[in-house]
Amino acid sequence: MLATGCALGAEPSSKSAPQPVTAPGTVPATAGLYPARRNPAFVLDRELTDEQVAGATINYYEFSTDKQAVASLARGFRTHPWSVEVTGLVEKPRTWDLDALVRAFPLEERLYRHRCVERWAMAVPWTGFPLARFLAENRPLSAARFVRFVSFLRPEEAPGQKEQTWYPWPYFEGLTMAEAMHDLTLLVTGIYGKPLPPHHGAPLRLVVPWKYGYKSIKGIVRVELTAERPPTFWNAMAPMEYGFTSNVDPEVSHPRWSQATETLIGTDRVVPTLPYNGYGDLVARLYA
Repeated sequence: MLATGCALGAEPSSKSAPQPVTAPGTVPATAGLYPARRNPAFVLDRELTDEQVAGATINYYEFSTDKQAVASLARGFRTHPWSVEVTGLVEKPRTWDLDALVRAFPLEERLYRHRCVERWAMAVPWTGFPLARFLAENRPLSAARFVRFVSFLRPEEAPGQKEQTWYPWPYFEGLTMAEAMHDLTLLVTGIYGKPLPPHHGAPLRLVVPWKYGYKSIKGIVRVELTAERPPTFWNAMAPMEYGFTSNVDPEVSHPRWSQATETLIGTDRVVPTLPYNGYGDLVARLYA
């Protein structure tokens, strides 16, 4: 993603992927909850991406602009303890301990397509729970129309934040309430049957499978419900290239490249891009 999704624009590498690494102490106390039960309602039209390939093709600018360097550079990032603040237009503002949060909502595994704005794609087994359940627990007020997400700010551990000072860290994203409450929208804590490693956005990230990957913010520390549409990281940086909505659309080209096709990483197979990344039958009504 860019800082935490995918944007700007480098082609995926066809080189063999190095093995991602995980540092001691980054495995949560809730690790025994994985693997979670797979939800059979979510099936794919393609093979799952190899775990090592998916772990070595990552846009996470907080650590590096080099996709294949992220796993190594994120290795020592502290993901526990971790807390998530819920604030804004909610009846019950609260700060959640991550381990308590994971135990509060039943985990499930879903197979999702993931599409980067850079035209590469993968198929991933995410573990998590619908964002709607989490928001409902905090009781949104009727005035809430949008959800704002904010990532961590730790330049002492994230070299990209320390070195790339021209970016407005920390990363921030947003959804409409309708998008946030849709069942497809997941708060994710695991991948490939295990807790998320740091390079995939541990310990908590968003996954919105019908949007370009940069909308799926990683390393979430704050969730805020608002009446006004919040600014988003890449829209603020390059509004002519990255919109607030950012739905996958093969008919709308990026200013610098076509979005009509995508390359499946690990195979280099080029396939047609699907409207809404193949989830149109479930989400198109949100934009009618």
